[in-house]
Amino acid sequence: MTVLTTELRESFAASTKAVNEARLLPPLIYTSQEFYEFERQSIFRHEWLCVGRVDQVPEPGDFRCITIAGEPLILLRDADGGVGVISAVCQHRGMVLVEGSGNTRRFTCPYHHWSYGLDGTLLGAPAMERAVGFDKDDHGLPRLRTELWQGFVFCNLDPDAEPLGPSLAKIDAMLENYDLPETVTREGKTLPGLQWNWKVMMENFNDPYHASRLHGPLQTFAPSHLNDYLPWDSDDGAIGRIQHFTDIDGSFNPTKKCLLPVFSNLTDDQRKRGGFVLIPPTLSLAIVPDEIAYFIISPDGPGEITIHIGYCFEPSALADPMFEYLFEQAEQGVNNFNVQDIYADEMVQIGLGSVFAPRGRYSWQEETLAQFNRWLVTRYERHWPNGA
Repeated sequence: MTVLTTELRESFAASTKAVNEARLLPPLIYTSQEFYEFERQSIFRHEWLCVGRVDQVPEPGDFRCITIAGEPLILLRDADGGVGVISAVCQHRGMVLVEGSGNTRRFTCPYHHWSYGLDGTLLGAPAMERAVGFDKDDHGLPRLRTELWQGFVFCNLDPDAEPLGPSLAKIDAMLENYDLPETVTREGKTLPGLQWNWKVMMENFNDPYHASRLHGPLQTFAPSHLNDYLPWDSDDGAIGRIQHFTDIDGSFNPTKKCLLPVFSNLTDDQRKRGGFVLIPPTLSLAIVPDEIAYFIISPDGPGEITIHIGYCFEPSALADPMFEYLFEQAEQGVNNFNVQDIYADEMVQIGLGSVFAPRGRYSWQEETLAQFNRWLVTRYERHWPNGA
């Protein structure tokens, strides 16, 4: 019996009201395998998915592999210098062509040695000359629609999807003077096998309500009540908030101050605040004056995710002989928060599976969660099965 009932669909309305009237989404949508498969179809096959940064593939032939919601993809720079995304699935028997990262002139399947160019064209298919009507032109790797935004690379499995850029205009304004396309990317950790739903991750990431409570003394420089919530419109592709600091140049480490060079074009006002952004369903940004930490989120099931963490820095930062030492401290500072968030997210996922799991009420400090509900429900409604 399906969980995708009319009653479930109608129950979403209680979660899309104004924050002081809204209730949490139904716990079932965080735990059900069937609902997760519905999200793979309704969201991850139609929305823009972040797969990395442009400067992670600087040279022709550079590539990086990433799997998003079970879809193996390759971010690459082609022979002409363009950045693109192609499927990593061999069009012969479905073997995943390659893992990790590197530089290549072609991709050769390790199974039967079909080979593909950087544009996905099938170059070689051994011993296929007897296959009736076989044409190599019909068996290239699918190439996905791609957009670049603020130095990030997004792709979409839906050829008819609306462009991404216009839906992120309010975030462009928020990022003014950070010169994010010109920053230098430093890769952080990849955390596989985390035991919670992808929505739990996004909700926790942009929830200021917990900051002064769960994180305690780590976040006294950025207390829960000092937030401005960006307005929400049904055409928005992002949810964001501006986090004000108690002093200039706050940052995520035990000193609560910037360790690395501040982005050079920030105003004094911008140095007294940071921000948090969700670009569902895959990207989260944590913004402070000396770094932008990003988290690419991929679900591996209803109760499991992988997170790829990276950092964007002012270009001059890497020229400092002390950079490696400072980066180690900055990364550990972020990890101090991650350890606490990981515990909370794991416990929330366990609680959502309980017969006593609530559809609780929101604090006014959870405005971003009510906005995320609206983003989700819009897409659930758009793709809800006929007759359900």
